[in-house]
Amino acid sequence: MESEETATGLSTAALVAIACNTFVAILLFLLCFIIYRACRVPSSPERLPVLAPVEGETRQLNEHKYLLTS
Repeated sequence: MESEETATGLSTAALVAIACNTFVAILLFLLCFIIYRACRVPSSPERLPVLAPVEGETRQLNEHKYLLTS
């Protein structure tokens, strides 16, 4: 008599492995999507990076630099 396991063609361990691999593939896809969204260049040029110094501040820093050295 043939057992039920060989009638389906896949063992329980194989089905668990397929399910785990599918779950890992979904997690990798989400990770790639998050990294892609985080690394995108801003679409509007009027937005400046947060750490970029304002033009007036850099001018003021340059003036202070020359005042301290003279």
